[in-house]
Amino acid sequence: MSSSGYLRYVALGDSHTEGLGDGDDVRGLRGWADRLAEQVARHSPGLLYANLAVRGRKAGQVRAEQLAPALAMRPDLATVVAGVNDVLRPGCDLDEVAGHVEAMFAALTAQGATVATLMFPDVGRITPLARPIGHRVLALNARIREAADRHGVVVAETAAHAAATDPRLWSADRLHAGPLGHTRIAAAVAQALGLPGSDDKWTLPLPAEGTDISVWRTVGAEVRWAGTFLGPWVGRRLRGRSSGDGRQAKRPALLPVAASTGDTSSAV
Repeated sequence: MSSSGYLRYVALGDSHTEGLGDGDDVRGLRGWADRLAEQVARHSPGLLYANLAVRGRKAGQVRAEQLAPALAMRPDLATVVAGVNDVLRPGCDLDEVAGHVEAMFAALTAQGATVATLMFPDVGRITPLARPIGHRVLALNARIREAADRHGVVVAETAAHAAATDPRLWSADRLHAGPLGHTRIAAAVAQALGLPGSDDKWTLPLPAEGTDISVWRTVGAEVRWAGTFLGPWVGRRLRGRSSGDGRQAKRPALLPVAASTGDTSSAV
C-alpha cells in the first residue's frame, strides 16, 4: 500500500459481493463491494478495482475459480466473503467450507494483502422459514472468525447488531441485501478497515415504523415469498442447476474506479 492509500482492490465471493439486490442485470449491479471501492477511491484516487464474484458459487468454487486470478493481480486490499450458498444446502460440512475460506485468507495475506471479511446475520430472523439453518450460519461465522484471527484478516462484525436483520435492509428475496443494506455493509467494512471518514452509524437501527401487522398478513407474506423465491430455488437444486450457470464475473480485470461523492440511499 502506498502512503496515499490502496492501489489495487480485488473482491472475491458470490452473489452478495456481485451485488444482487442493488440494481439489476439490465441497469447493472452495484453492491457493497462497488460501494466500498468508491469509498476507498476518495482517498486513493488511483485505485484499481476488480470484482470476481459470481452468484451461486459455493466456497470451494470461489477458491477454485477466483483465488488464482486474484493473486495474479497482486492486490493490496482484498475482500473474501463466501459460504452462504453452502449452508443453504443439506449435508453442508462447515469445517470444509471454513477450510476453503481460510485457504483464501492464507494465500492473500501471505502475498501481503490486507484482507477483510464479514459475518453473516442469522437468516432465521429475516426469513422465518429459514430458521432451521440459522444455527449453521452462526457456526460458520465462528469458524471464519477463528480463521481470520489466525491470518490477521479484518472482520466486519455485521451480524452483531439488531439492525442487520431489519427487513428494510433486505431485498424482496430475503437472501440478498437491498440498496440500503449494501450501503451499510460497505460502511461496516470501511470502519473495520479504519478508512478515513468511516464511523459506526451503520450499526444504528432504522426509524421505528408501525408494527400492527396481523398474523394473516404475515402468513400471506411467507406464502408469497415461498412461491416467488423459495420454489424456484428448490427447483434449481433438484435439477442440479445454479443461478450462476454460464455467468462470468462482472468486473474480471482491474479498472479505475471513481470516488463516490455521496449516496442518498444511505439515508435513514
